[in-house]
Amino acid sequence: MKAAVITFPGSNCDRDLAVALQQAGAEVVRVWHKDEALPAGTDLVAVPGGFSFGDYLRCGAIAAHSPIAGAIKAHAARGGYVLGICNGFQVLTELNLLPGALMRNAGLRFLCREAVLRVATAACPFTAAYRAGEEIRVPVAHHDGNYQIDAEGLAALTDQDRIAFTYAPGINGSVEDIAGVLSENRRVLGMMPHPERAADPAHGGTDGARLFASLMQELVAA
Repeated sequence: MKAAVITFPGSNCDRDLAVALQQAGAEVVRVWHKDEALPAGTDLVAVPGGFSFGDYLRCGAIAAHSPIAGAIKAHAARGGYVLGICNGFQVLTELNLLPGALMRNAGLRFLCREAVLRVATAACPFTAAYRAGEEIRVPVAHHDGNYQIDAEGLAALTDQDRIAFTYAPGINGSVEDIAGVLSENRRVLGMMPHPERAADPAHGGTDGARLFASLMQELVAA
């Protein structure tokens, strides 16, 4: 698997994400936001956490207009895999690759701690190594992680089994405690928690490692 990890001004989890992917067996290429094309043979585009462009205007809004944005959208359109974590999730909603929006946390507080997640579905390449209903522990670090979507959109996510993770219990005001959602073709995942920070025993837990292993297994099988 070849993974392209995108770096924007203000990204701060790009190296961690690259290491987690490498540990899972991926070939990782670092891509600067001013590049206009992805490396040949890219299977996965990974958009990391951080504060792209200082969260100026709106989280992820400026990043969605970077030169690389067109290549990310084209990659998704042809069925490529895309993973957006934290600020990366915000970028994917701004690119309209995922529905909904990330608002300021309930209580207006930055959250930086371990969270308990419930795996809402195991029927996708990102979560196949988990069991539906399983609870895992993954760190969060966000100020604008309150996921909101209208009633029609929420019904579509629910009916199509596109909610990937929920908080157990809720921590930031997200509708239905949603922590991560999938695209219609199930090849784009956006999630606020940081699985790359729970991918090495030295970090205190490895529950996030299975997400990367699951994706690797899917791509190798394909």
